[in-house]
Amino acid sequence: MKKATLIVAAASAAFAGAAHAQSSVTLYGVIDAGLSWVSNEASRSSPVTPGGLTDGKSMFGLTGGNLQQSRWGLRGAEDLGGGLKTIFNLESGFDVTNGKLANNSFFNRQAYVGLSHSDFGTVTFGRQYDSVVDYLGPISAAGSWGGTYFAHRGDNDNLDASFSISNAIKYQSANYAGFSLSALYGFSNQADGFANNRAYSVGAGYQYAGLQLAAAYLQIQGLNSGNTAGAVQNLPTFALTNLPGIQNQRTWGAGASYAIGPATIGAVYTQTRYQDNIADASVRYNNYEVNARYSMTPALSLGAAYTYSQGLRNTPGTSPTGNRAAHWNQFGFLADYALSKRTDFYAESVMQIGADNQVGTNLTQINGTAAPSTSKSQYVVSAGIRHRF
Repeated sequence: MKKATLIVAAASAAFAGAAHAQSSVTLYGVIDAGLSWVSNEASRSSPVTPGGLTDGKSMFGLTGGNLQQSRWGLRGAEDLGGGLKTIFNLESGFDVTNGKLANNSFFNRQAYVGLSHSDFGTVTFGRQYDSVVDYLGPISAAGSWGGTYFAHRGDNDNLDASFSISNAIKYQSANYAGFSLSALYGFSNQADGFANNRAYSVGAGYQYAGLQLAAAYLQIQGLNSGNTAGAVQNLPTFALTNLPGIQNQRTWGAGASYAIGPATIGAVYTQTRYQDNIADASVRYNNYEVNARYSMTPALSLGAAYTYSQGLRNTPGTSPTGNRAAHWNQFGFLADYALSKRTDFYAESVMQIGADNQVGTNLTQINGTAAPSTSKSQYVVSAGIRHRF
């Protein structure tokens, strides 16, 4: 009897160990901090008119998230058998210089749960990124190796993942001979306003050897509805200052990159259009980017990117002065040295030069800086350390 009891206990322990081995939870994160110098930051933070910008001063100090926003997260999976898994991801962004959350939400970057099948793809529910971030981001400098300061004007196309979509259901296909696609829908969760702050997005990509191709689309509706619990809850301030009553945002783009040996080159085009329902106006940004990265040694890599951004404002029924245009040229350079697989030092410089920059109230301003420039140019020089765990 005692022998039978021991056999049963041993078998139970073995099955428990096997079940535990089929489930996993991983703690991960990024901590990024460094010293930055920024030229020509206006001391007047809320100018009424572009001409009201005064007292431009240089800023030198400790900054966080220069390459990647500092974050921590939990991801996990449970193997259900037959190629099916339950997955989840919880991720919170924060400012390492003061310990504050990136915004008022705790898991402000991602918070989702779903099912994944090796043959049929993945369906997830919760707060997550749209197809523009997933497919076009990795081809751009901001969404891959360059980070925050390399983003296009105010990250208007979200390639630097400035915001994610709440109340979202998302499908990501499996990889079929290099081809994949995704689709996302973010609900407004408002009983009397189905379209008040909702979002939807689609994207597709193809990879073969060193070639990568991608295209994606995102549309957000009813941003001015007052529904703060809808799909988009933390749209960057940049977008809101273009127009007094921004109603819709539409972003689309395409890109390609090619890796050969230690070098990777890429090009991406995006267009973002903000529609205003108060002034019956719209602002459209066209962004053209080329970038390149070269691994000098296994530890040292160099990167460079150039972006031309064009802003067009259209106000129907007004004089020609109501339809304004502007453009900006942005140059970025980065040197990154890996001390290990998890820790690296970096030094970067980004310069933005504007011309006739009278679109909305936005002047020349590099993404991630505290205030616009008092002149038509702004410069950032930054050096720091990044650790991934």
